[in-house]
Amino acid sequence: MRILKGIGVLLLALIVGAGILAYLNWDKLVRLNAVNTLFSEEKIVVNFSNMRDLFFHTEIPSSGEVIAWEEAPEPLPEAFTAAGSERNLSEWLEESATTSLLVIQDGKIAHESYYLGTEKDDLRVSWSVAKSFLSAAFGIAVGEGKIDLDKPVEDYVSEFANSNYAGVTVRNVLNMASGVKFNEDYLDFWSDINKMGRVLALGGSMDDFALGLEGRERDQGVARQYVSIDTHVLAMVLRAATGEKLPAYLAAKIITPLGFSRQPYYLTDSEGNAFALGGLNVTTRDYARFGQMFLDNGKWQGKQVIPAGWVVASTITSAPPAAVDDRFNYGYQWWIPSKSVENGGDFMARGIYGQFIYINPRTRTVIVRNAANRNFRAPVTGDLIPVDIHTEMFRAIAQHVSE
Repeated sequence: MRILKGIGVLLLALIVGAGILAYLNWDKLVRLNAVNTLFSEEKIVVNFSNMRDLFFHTEIPSSGEVIAWEEAPEPLPEAFTAAGSERNLSEWLEESATTSLLVIQDGKIAHESYYLGTEKDDLRVSWSVAKSFLSAAFGIAVGEGKIDLDKPVEDYVSEFANSNYAGVTVRNVLNMASGVKFNEDYLDFWSDINKMGRVLALGGSMDDFALGLEGRERDQGVARQYVSIDTHVLAMVLRAATGEKLPAYLAAKIITPLGFSRQPYYLTDSEGNAFALGGLNVTTRDYARFGQMFLDNGKWQGKQVIPAGWVVASTITSAPPAAVDDRFNYGYQWWIPSKSVENGGDFMARGIYGQFIYINPRTRTVIVRNAANRNFRAPVTGDLIPVDIHTEMFRAIAQHVSE
C-alpha cells in the first residue's frame, strides 16, 4: 500500500508540475500549435488573414494620404492557354484556392474579386512577396549611399565574420547565391525552414538562427539556390546600415509615401525584429499600390519613392543560373519568368501557397493574387506546377484587359 501511495503522490506531483510548466509557457505552446496547424485545411484561409492573432507582430506606422483607386471595369477572359491546353479561368481560380484577385490596368481597377469568405479590407500575409518589399527598401538605402552591394555582409554586421556568411557579398545574398546550406522543404518537419518557424513561434531570435547556420553547399556566386534566410541576413544588414529596424524604415520610405489604406504589420521574433522573408501583412489593394509604383519606375503619384535605376536593376536577371532546373530567373529578390522579353518584360513577386504581384510594363498591368492553395507545388499537367499556370493566366489577363 505504501508503494502504491508513493506512486500516486509521484504521479500527482508530475501532473501538477506539468500543469505549472504548461501555464508558465502557455503563450509558447499556443504559438507552437499555430505553426503546426497554420496550413491545415480547415484553418488556412482564416489564418492567412489573421496572422497577428497567432504570432508576435509589430504595427507599421502609416500616416500618408490615402488616394483612392479609380475604377474602369473590364471583363476578364473566359479562358487562357497554358502549355498548349486551354483552361477555364473561373474554374482555375476556384481549383487553386484563390482568396483575392485584383487587376490594375493603366492605374485603374479593371477587376476586383474576393473568395472563400475573405473581404477587401483583410490584411493578408505576404509570405515571400515580402522579399520584394525588402528589396525596395534596400534600393533606397543603396541610393542613400548607406550600403555597397559589393562589400561582405560582415562589414555591416560584424558577427557574420564568424559564421557561414563570412566573406559573402551583399549582392550575392540579394541574388540568393550565398552558397549557404539551407533546406527549404516545407514538407520536411526537420528542414531548416520549419526549424526557423518553430524558433519564431517559441520566442527565439531570428538573428541567432541566421548566425548559427552550419555548412555550405558551394562557393558564393556560383549558382542560385533559394534560401529564405538570406533575406533575413539582408534585413540585418539594412538595420545596421540605417540604424532603423525594417518596419520603421519601410514605413518612412515606402508605406507612408504610398498611403496604404490600412495600417499593415510585420510578424516578428520576440526581439521585435521583422520576419522579413515572409511576415508582411497588407490589403490586396495596398499590394497593388506597391506593384504600381514599380510599374511606374519607382514613382507614386508623380513622386520618386524608389530610385528608378534600382527598379530596373532589381527586376532583371542578375543572379547566376539555378542549382536545379527552374523555369524562372532571379534578380534582387524578384522573379523573372522565362520568355519575359517576349511577354512585355514581365516580372513578379511571389510567395508560397499562391501569393503574387505580377507586373507587365508593356500592357501597363499590375495583378495581385492571394490564395491559400495547399497544393501550390503539386503537378497540374505533366511537370507544370501552379506557378507555371498562374504565369500564363496573368499574361492572358494582362493582354486581354489592355486591348
